[in-house]
Amino acid sequence: MEETETRVFLSSEQHQEEEEPLLPRSMVISLYLGYFLARWGARTWEFSVALYMIYLWPNSLFLTAMYGAVESGSTAIFGPIVGQMIDGMSYVKVLRLWLVTQNLSFIVAGGSVIALLLVPDLKSQNFPVFSALVVLTNLSGAIGVLSTLAGTILIERDWVVVMSEGHSPDVLTRMNSVIRGIDLSSKLLSPVITGLIISFVSLEASAVTFAAWATITVWIEYWLFISVYNGVPAILQSDERRSLRLSSQTDIASQYYVPLLNDENTQSRSGNMRILERISESPFVGAWRNYLNQDIVLPGVALALLFFTVLSFGTLMTATLEWKGIPTYIIGIGRGMSAGVGLTATVVYPLLLSRLSPLRTGLWSFWSQWTCLLVCVGSIWVQKEKVASYMLMAGVAASRLGLWMFDLAVIQQMQDLVPESDRCVVGGVQNSLQAALDLMANLLGIIVSNPKDFWILTLISFATVSLAGVLYTVHLYRIRKHLFHLEKIPLLNNFFIRNHSTN
Repeated sequence: MEETETRVFLSSEQHQEEEEPLLPRSMVISLYLGYFLARWGARTWEFSVALYMIYLWPNSLFLTAMYGAVESGSTAIFGPIVGQMIDGMSYVKVLRLWLVTQNLSFIVAGGSVIALLLVPDLKSQNFPVFSALVVLTNLSGAIGVLSTLAGTILIERDWVVVMSEGHSPDVLTRMNSVIRGIDLSSKLLSPVITGLIISFVSLEASAVTFAAWATITVWIEYWLFISVYNGVPAILQSDERRSLRLSSQTDIASQYYVPLLNDENTQSRSGNMRILERISESPFVGAWRNYLNQDIVLPGVALALLFFTVLSFGTLMTATLEWKGIPTYIIGIGRGMSAGVGLTATVVYPLLLSRLSPLRTGLWSFWSQWTCLLVCVGSIWVQKEKVASYMLMAGVAASRLGLWMFDLAVIQQMQDLVPESDRCVVGGVQNSLQAALDLMANLLGIIVSNPKDFWILTLISFATVSLAGVLYTVHLYRIRKHLFHLEKIPLLNNFFIRNHSTN
């Protein structure tokens, strides 16, 4: 009997191994390491640029908000197109485009910042040159962020899903958590190190370090990612499926358009109708139509609304804290602590997911974040400036646990519900929508550019976050037809039992 059980056990194990393809550990580590190097550079620039801009134009958030507007605007406009470009290219081409463009752009941005910092009085001495360098910084930074978007879509929305196919759902959850942990670790450590360099060496030294990092790491990143591409059969197979899909789409398009061009009715159409048709058939509109047809529209919009806020350690809040006299290294440490709290989300999220669905995990995560942000709203009425600043930082930092768990929950819903052929396009539109709302936040920063009026931005941000919570809650109710399992709460459970027995 024991032998029979052993044979059955071994055969079931062998069957499971046949069903579940081996995921090489070295390839997973290479993916994580390459992603870490890429995210470190992006997170360093994200933190540093606010400090550079407030230094170049003191007592105003104008330059900081202007950079944010350019960066967000470019992502909002070109995000869907980037998603479609990725979907229409081989993985190797995407890798080259992403890494070369990102790092080259950051090198140019770092060089222009160094030139601005080396001549402190350039604005008064030669304003045209000053303006040209600021424009160059804005454009190169925006291009760098756009190319970073390509990498984010490729790794987070595509490769992670492809690598986890054929495995248990826990593998995807774990990989999502590690990827988010890598991003948050970069957000945690890079501001601290950059803040120390700025505080104890100089702003110029931080810009030189940033440019040098981009120059060196591009080669390492490419080698790591190309190793993953060649070493994971699932990625190669996905690339082949992508090529076949693209060739079939090209054949269908050619069969459709040739008779259309010869159609007399088409030739007689008015110019306005042709323009409308071209717009409706454009990649931008097609990408948005694809996105709006997905089941995850409301969670996606709710996540995007969280970008219409200054209640984060972004450029506007960082510049405001600097203006209020909070030391740079303290801001860096605060941002690092915020990322550290967010990092715990990557540990707590899988634990919650073992008991709840991604949909309900998102609900609890969101409203825990909202509760923490009440501290930020309360800081508006605190008279002591330093105390109010530290309350603001504490509220934002505490809210990151709920925020990043909500982010993971929405991303996993997208990965589960969006078809493979639409992943990159939907990812591009999602990032575009997020950037559009981030752009609106930066435009508000341009309108309300006096740091003294930061409380106005705080209230508007809190209202937008509340709207996002309502949308997500409505989505959950629409799917589940209820919000809470009240009968699972012990006290209420006794009430339901008594009520049922009475009836």
